[in-house]
Amino acid sequence: MKKLNRISTGLEKLQPIKVLQFGEGNFLRAFIDYAFQELNEKVDFNAGIAVVQPIENGMVNMLNDQDGLYTLFMKGLTKGKEIQEKIVISNLVSGINPYTDFNDYLALAKEEELAFIISNTTESGIAYVSTDTPTMQPPSSYPAKLTVLLHERFKHFNGEAAKGLAIIPCELINNNADTLKEIILKYSDDWNLGADFKNWIETNNSFHNTLVDRIVPGYPRAEIDAYNKELEYADNLIVTAETFFLWVIEGGSDLKAKLPFDKTNLDVKIVADMQPYRTRKVRILNGAHTAMVPFSLMYGNETVKETVDNAFTGAFINKAIFEEINETIAMDKVELNLFADAVLDRFRNPFIKHNLSSIALNSISKFKVRVLPSVLGYIEKFDKVPTNLTFAFACLIRFYKGSWNEETLPVDDSKEITDAFQQIWASNSSTKVVAQTLSNQDFWGEDLTKIKGLSSALVLALNEIEANGIEQGFVNFNKQV
Repeated sequence: MKKLNRISTGLEKLQPIKVLQFGEGNFLRAFIDYAFQELNEKVDFNAGIAVVQPIENGMVNMLNDQDGLYTLFMKGLTKGKEIQEKIVISNLVSGINPYTDFNDYLALAKEEELAFIISNTTESGIAYVSTDTPTMQPPSSYPAKLTVLLHERFKHFNGEAAKGLAIIPCELINNNADTLKEIILKYSDDWNLGADFKNWIETNNSFHNTLVDRIVPGYPRAEIDAYNKELEYADNLIVTAETFFLWVIEGGSDLKAKLPFDKTNLDVKIVADMQPYRTRKVRILNGAHTAMVPFSLMYGNETVKETVDNAFTGAFINKAIFEEINETIAMDKVELNLFADAVLDRFRNPFIKHNLSSIALNSISKFKVRVLPSVLGYIEKFDKVPTNLTFAFACLIRFYKGSWNEETLPVDDSKEITDAFQQIWASNSSTKVVAQTLSNQDFWGEDLTKIKGLSSALVLALNEIEANGIEQGFVNFNKQV
């Protein structure tokens, strides 16, 4: 079988470097590189991407061995229809390891057509490291590496305004670009890089907060033989992803002109405020995930797909989303429902096996952020508890008892939380368990016993669960609230 490279594929022409990408992992290759390839193909954007390896051990050598080429397989459901696509990503024109080729890294700052900085260096990547200095080759943190590069560009082009860059981080933290900018400016002060450089950063470079959404399982190790049979070449960097794609970027008309994604079919939203979209994702997608885990596991399901396909658990999650969660989000209801439909398609994706036990980690803190705002918002709006989300809350409390029907449950949380629930469940009284759980401000950041009707509803739900199980317990609970 032939080797995957530019000569064997006829992809020898390289685009000029317009994008500098920190990170070479599965997500960026299945999301950002795919997005810019769509721009190249649909609007002749002519953007090459230089990839920087952000940590000492990485995959740049593997990328360079294949001339930056790799195959992206996308599989999923769209409006219930099964979709399968594969494409060769061909816009990666250079891979740099700054730990071994620091001068090549600095040379990227001098690229005439460079316009964008993209990154995904994990949630912990955007962090200030006090021991980083401008003379390190390279500094350890991503923000310090970027500061060094930006300063090199500032010097090389004599502070020219037009040589500023659009900096678009994709790390999964809220206000990612604002945080990154703050750290860069701190390094500028710490390293005495001068008022002119600092002014150039603030005036001539733009920083854009983002929300990214796509499930990327990555390299299909367990099924690699089947994937290889679909190819006429050897590819060591196959990456798999779902078909769903959403990229929300804070920006205005200037960024829309620079990134004409409106001329593609990709769902890229350049908006003044991304927070409503973040709320939508956290409440609907993440919230439904978190709400279903204890409830569905105790019912007897093992995967997300089983949960939404099952007549009882599927109807339960459907109502929780459309009639409870969506009612608490201040966005257009048609748009919310369309997003929710897409979420359910993603949950049903036959190509992704998403075990419920794998998303049980830290369920208390996840419930606080993802589900509790919907519960409280519903109570405030309708002056009654949301039936399904409240029952899911009771299942969560019961889940932390640790066993169900003489089988161990996959509780996975900090020792402080599991120890606290061990003490809470020592009473074995639903009333006391609910009171102690809701009053624990370390869990929720507030005393939830003060929320009208919540305690009594949870006691009722817990009693029904213990006496009648999940399905009949919910039927009974639903008649009484």
